[in-house]
Amino acid sequence: MENVIIGLEIHVQLNRLQSKLFCGCSTQYHNSEPNTYTCPVCLGLPGSLPVLNRKAVEYGIKVGLALNCQIEEETLFYRKNYYYPDLPKGFQISQYDFPLATKGRILIKGEDGLERDICITRAHMEEDPGRLVHAGTIDKAKYTMVDYNRCGMPLLEVVTEPDLRSPKEARAFLDKLKSILEYLDVFDGSLEGSMRVDANISLRGGDRTEVKNISGFKGVEKALSYEITRQKNLQRRNIKVVQETRHFDELRSITVSIRSKEEAHDYRYFPEPDLVPMRIANWVPAIKATLPELPDAKRERFVKEYGLTDDHAKSLTSEIKVANFYEAVAAKAVPRLSAVWIADVLKGELNYRDLGIDAFQAEHMVEIVNLLSSGAITEDGAVEIIRTLLDKGGSPQEIIEARGLGKAGDETVKKAVREAVAENAAAIADYRAGSERAMNFIVGQVMKKTRGKADPGEVHRLVKAEVEKV
Repeated sequence: MENVIIGLEIHVQLNRLQSKLFCGCSTQYHNSEPNTYTCPVCLGLPGSLPVLNRKAVEYGIKVGLALNCQIEEETLFYRKNYYYPDLPKGFQISQYDFPLATKGRILIKGEDGLERDICITRAHMEEDPGRLVHAGTIDKAKYTMVDYNRCGMPLLEVVTEPDLRSPKEARAFLDKLKSILEYLDVFDGSLEGSMRVDANISLRGGDRTEVKNISGFKGVEKALSYEITRQKNLQRRNIKVVQETRHFDELRSITVSIRSKEEAHDYRYFPEPDLVPMRIANWVPAIKATLPELPDAKRERFVKEYGLTDDHAKSLTSEIKVANFYEAVAAKAVPRLSAVWIADVLKGELNYRDLGIDAFQAEHMVEIVNLLSSGAITEDGAVEIIRTLLDKGGSPQEIIEARGLGKAGDETVKKAVREAVAENAAAIADYRAGSERAMNFIVGQVMKKTRGKADPGEVHRLVKAEVEKV
């Protein structure tokens, strides 16, 4: 998709804070009754004045540093003037000429499979507006309700350069950004509305459109894919793509036009008179000292320290909870074998059940890996133990005893091999004629006789040796 040009504006709620950006209202409004977490300040009532949450600014600087940004020496807030029902003041307190951070980058795997930097233009702070709930689709709703609980929530808006070339790359960027934010512990991505995306998209040589307020990473991929197809179809029919703002309708998986695109001058920005400029350069050293080990650095360490493949290290460091889980297991079990079973098996079983890593105990994983490395259980047995633990609970040892999953002894396996070879003369003849499927059939017969308790690789070796004797 070399002709596709995508830039993203990502609105990130700094929802690990206790209070909103300019007032003392709690940030823990999720799943609460509408319009119950408000006050005169976040509702913009006459006479109310904003008081800045310093911790929110520190969190914003922390994110800027993690995104390899340059932190500006001075920053200030502006009034962004526009009317919309979810904005009770009639303006939004945001940043304009002097954002918090500029000129950053995030490393992602591109469409071609190679890693490259996506440049970040700026990261600035602003307050979140309220939430509109439409009775139906946005273009045909019978009425719209407003919930102001979200008003005043601290937002960090991260704006990329138009460096992305496909919906898949946009998804990769968002996944990486989410990972960094969770490592910093400034953001909870499981909460509704915690990350919303505006996507600017164009085909090379044409005007761009902006798709607003897309929630969910799958939604971003779908919205971009639809918009690419729509614009290509217009070009084929020699119809000009109009610069406009569109909305992604999740129910129909389409974008719909909502208004012509605004320019910066339409918002009549001017400095917020009730908030003074802030010199933040001297805050940076102390905040930088609190930065944790971030995903890319942790991935490199996992490769060097534990001898992992880059793919396994990447899989294990994509989420901070998974990385911590792995290190807890690797401290008590073989690190490389632990990586294979967590990245390739456990994560797959969790994803299938829509569960997080918290649903599995690290001590159980330690026990399973140690049983595997000692040869006490087979790989098939280990998979069955993991599935049973997730579905029914218990402990690995209880499951092994209840289901007879202990590995078969050497003599039992050898006896099963001799029997299988003696009983399947036709399959042996086929194998000697060059059929590998015949060998797999005999191995399967041995596994059946041992009720899956034998190691398939060892069985294959023993069967091959027994066949050569016949």
